[in-house]
Amino acid sequence: MISKYIFKEIITANEEFILRHTGNIVAREGILFPETVRKVVVFYGARRSGKTFILYDLFKKYRDVSLYLDFEDERLLDFELNDFRILKDVFLELRPHLAGKRLTFLLDEVQNIDGWERFCRRSVEREDIRIFTSGSSSKMMPAEIQTELRGRAWSIEVLPFSFREYLISKHIDINDKGLVYGSQKALVKKYFSEYMKWGGFPEVSLLKSEFEIKKLLKEYLSAMYFRDLVERYNITNIPLLDSLTDRLFSSFSTKFSLTAFYKQYKGRFPFSKDLLFRYYKHFLQSMLIFEVRKFSESTYRRMRNPAKIYPVDTGLCRRTTSLDEGRLLENLVFLELKRKGQEVFYFDEKIECDFIVRGENDRLSAVQVTLELNKKNREREVNGLVKACKWIATNEGLIFTWDDEEAFGAEGIDIKVIPVWKWLLACLSG
Repeated sequence: MISKYIFKEIITANEEFILRHTGNIVAREGILFPETVRKVVVFYGARRSGKTFILYDLFKKYRDVSLYLDFEDERLLDFELNDFRILKDVFLELRPHLAGKRLTFLLDEVQNIDGWERFCRRSVEREDIRIFTSGSSSKMMPAEIQTELRGRAWSIEVLPFSFREYLISKHIDINDKGLVYGSQKALVKKYFSEYMKWGGFPEVSLLKSEFEIKKLLKEYLSAMYFRDLVERYNITNIPLLDSLTDRLFSSFSTKFSLTAFYKQYKGRFPFSKDLLFRYYKHFLQSMLIFEVRKFSESTYRRMRNPAKIYPVDTGLCRRTTSLDEGRLLENLVFLELKRKGQEVFYFDEKIECDFIVRGENDRLSAVQVTLELNKKNREREVNGLVKACKWIATNEGLIFTWDDEEAFGAEGIDIKVIPVWKWLLACLSG
């Protein structure tokens, strides 16, 4: 049991730190939660994607009634379920004027405490406490958390910064029309180039030198490797994990076959196919990579075909040649589609199209991504998009590029070519 004195010390220190030292926080777009319906709000996502700063921002919003606790604080290592009751008592001892008022609890990395769901549910339902939680563990993902909270969770996935948020972190006014057509255009394209290369982890966006960025990204990947994979899942076959890590983060925006990987590596060190599939699942559970399946009405066909792999941030992608820019662009487009809450597939029926997207009202659309449209690839890119559009019965298609922009028709399909940076600047519903 943790003493009341320690609790008071932690609560007071956290409040002072958030209010005095966190500065201006980039407000995250698309973060919507109910103000009236009683739900436990759960922010989940990969490590370092900005969940803690969302809690800091909420602390400032509800500062008069808020308590923030980080359960990775070493002073809370012995925290047990019963300590939640003491925590509330201590908070009201510090602020007796809040007795009877609606409190706000912000619980960071709360999955470290066994049984936390029971406390949160009771607090929300019976005591009308507003509760926001966060975590980097798969335990916080909707598929696992809903059974524990029995429909009382409001889950929100947090990805690294969008391009709009990245620009805000650079003190750019994203509502300035000059960003697209005026004097700021060159600066925006410069930032987009950096964003595509180094990704949107919030802390990375604050750094200026390439040396510092590379060092921080290397530390991130190391922390994710050891804490989110090796330690969390008690992984013992390190050669297999190393090889799988290298392959996954260098196979971004391409199809990845576990069977092909098994055939290539089985003679190099001992491992079973079952172990390989389990390790791959751990990457998905840790939210470090996402997979996109083939577009098909048949679940069997979707699962028997290899998935395309997209890391959670382009800063983690391992580049080997200059040709990787087109793949980075594709990774960015995927992540933005995911931010918009859309379901994404790839199209491959003897000819390929990068994405089939299912949006609102189950409306399907086709999207192709290429660095540029030129004589060598134009026919291939257009033909793939046209076939995908016909397959899903739509007469409109999109091609995203680095900087090409035009509109034309092909076989009855209206095709728009749009620079990715312009699309990313558009409103969330765009």
